[in-house]
Amino acid sequence: MISLPIDEALPALRRALHARDEAVLEAPPGAGKTTRVPLALLDEPWLAGQRIIVLEPRRLAARAAAERMADELGERVGQTVGYRIRLDSRVGPQTRIEVVTEGILARRLQDDPALEGVGLVIFDEFHERSLDADLALALTLNARALLRDEPLKVLLMSATLEGERLSALLADAPLVRSEGRMHPVAVRWGAPWRAGERVEPRVVQTVLQALDE
Repeated sequence: MISLPIDEALPALRRALHARDEAVLEAPPGAGKTTRVPLALLDEPWLAGQRIIVLEPRRLAARAAAERMADELGERVGQTVGYRIRLDSRVGPQTRIEVVTEGILARRLQDDPALEGVGLVIFDEFHERSLDADLALALTLNARALLRDEPLKVLLMSATLEGERLSALLADAPLVRSEGRMHPVAVRWGAPWRAGERVEPRVVQTVLQALDE
């Protein structure tokens, strides 16, 4: 398993969720939070064998995240990790991590308000905000306050610098930050543009020239 920037923040995140039933994780794009965090929390004692639901804003992202996590476990989608999206579902009796889209989670909460058998709900890319995601969060917080005997933990993951606001939303929940991995960038310009020239060949030519140099 390759090293990702998020790995350094995982111990702090484990401690935060051990101490509290809510936490906020702030990590830039590419840190690896979407796929590493659910796997890192799967065997936590407080989860007690319950499932993790990961909310993704888009169907393509949900399926890709599930496939990546299953691949890291050396399994097929539908075993430990599965997904539920509109018109497609890959889950099984052994599934512990379900990656779902916003509408799917909102409807699930309406059908099963207590989210029986679920120990953690992760709201990924929460900074994008949507009516479905906000409704799902409200229903989740309502479920754990009124309908649950066992704790239901909530983790908000955001790629933007709004962790303090989200922490305040969850009663000053612990805020864990992950630093991104920066790489030097050099700008190279190709030859002057000619009227009527197609962009694709020019891009290929300029990239190959930059590699040669």
